[in-house]
Amino acid sequence: MANPMRKALSYLGLAEEEYDEQAPAAVAPVAPAQAPARASVTPLRRSAPRVSVPSMSEILTVHPRQYRDAQVIAEAFREGVPVIINLTQMTEPDARRLIDFASGLSQGLYGRIERVTSKVFLLSPEHVAVSGEAGEHESEAEVEAGFFAE
Repeated sequence: MANPMRKALSYLGLAEEEYDEQAPAAVAPVAPAQAPARASVTPLRRSAPRVSVPSMSEILTVHPRQYRDAQVIAEAFREGVPVIINLTQMTEPDARRLIDFASGLSQGLYGRIERVTSKVFLLSPEHVAVSGEAGEHESEAEVEAGFFAE
């Protein structure tokens, strides 16, 4: 019987396998080679949201005063709750940072960010449809570019 350490090394491919020099007494006939069966392939799809889709019973309105209030927005949006952000109480640099954060958050979770007024924005999750006037759909770049242009 071979040494267990030698067997482990040969299993890992770190050593040559030892073969007995004795030939087996009887050799079984070999079946004709068949092509291996191919495994079925499942196409990749975008995974479903990890959170369960809540019923539309809540919309969160946030009046942030500091950039630090972004955590409340992120937690609610990750749970699938639409968030209205009113930036009237923030300084201009902090408001810009918050809009940048909210844009990334909505993009990362397949949601949307829409401008409601000059300093009020709506973050809507993927499962929420927002309807409004035709032609009013602004891209995130347009939202950021025209944020303080008034």
